[in-house]
Amino acid sequence: MRAELSQPALQVAPTLLGAHLASCMGGEQVIVRVTEVEAYEGAKDPASHAYRGKNERNAVMFGPPGAIYVYWHMGLHFCMNITCGVEGVASAVLIRAGEVVSGHDVAWRRRNEAGVCRRNRDLARGPARLTVSLGVKAEHNGLILNSGQGLALTLENQPPAFTTGPRIGVRGEGGDPQRFPWRFWVSGDEFVSG
Repeated sequence: MRAELSQPALQVAPTLLGAHLASCMGGEQVIVRVTEVEAYEGAKDPASHAYRGKNERNAVMFGPPGAIYVYWHMGLHFCMNITCGVEGVASAVLIRAGEVVSGHDVAWRRRNEAGVCRRNRDLARGPARLTVSLGVKAEHNGLILNSGQGLALTLENQPPAFTTGPRIGVRGEGGDPQRFPWRFWVSGDEFVSG
């Protein structure tokens, strides 16, 4: 898996579309088909948490490809990134949205414990909803994919057709749609958040 993730985030991001992300947290399995991602390129990217260098919060972004970078966003919820590129250079892909394809009962329970979910479409449609459905929390920061630690990623042989555009909620220089059209989503998919 690390070989597939050893490229910069801009190259890895579209290959994650259609991938299955399987979580086995607390002995309960949920599998999500990834429908939307955003690339973040460290020192080259003013919207990246690693733009100003390595610190305690973002240290996982500088780790090996295939690590999970989990962070608390706006004091409200957790978001999850998959690190990529080479160790020592920050590069990561935010998993923005997906479709729960297995473990619906677990995802529904987790989502309704964290807030209200009314439609199957909304179980993992958005980065916070996705982490809640998968059971990903702060203690999973630094976990390595496919290492038996509770999260596994299976890439599709042929990713689906996709569309690109500006990242959601990014302001300032990093939100410039001409320079940073770094959001990728499965074209026409109802499980995309934006």
